[in-house]
Amino acid sequence: MERPMTSSMTLMEPLSTHSDVSKEIETNLLASLAGLNTQSTNSSIVFSKRDSAGKLMAGVSGSTSYGWFLVKLLWVHEDLRGTGVGKMLMLDAEERAKTLRCHGAWLDTSNQEAREFYLRLGYSDFGLLSNAPGNEPVGHRRWFMKKSL
Repeated sequence: MERPMTSSMTLMEPLSTHSDVSKEIETNLLASLAGLNTQSTNSSIVFSKRDSAGKLMAGVSGSTSYGWFLVKLLWVHEDLRGTGVGKMLMLDAEERAKTLRCHGAWLDTSNQEAREFYLRLGYSDFGLLSNAPGNEPVGHRRWFMKKSL
């Protein structure tokens, strides 16, 4: 027998709305926190590289809060990896974060090659999340990294 929806039940959002609902949650959370904590600028930072046809070839996306720049996403098309495009995007994003009065940047990655890339950019580890033996996926690690700007 199907249970009726009540106001106390949670609703799983349809996949098609996840991005919009996540943004709405973030907006509401930041508004709530603004009343509780001294805030700095909360801004989105997005830089991209496109080919001559307008196809996305690389991009970085993040946000600022409390004087920190959170690098949420960095992606470079495999054809451009090793060309300096990722470094250029990161440096541009960090410079923008500095203009917004950020004193540091942070990120997380579960890719060892990406970790090495960030180490070359001056990031250092400040945390590690590892799966215990027997947990799937076996050997998974996620590094949390930061950099002073």
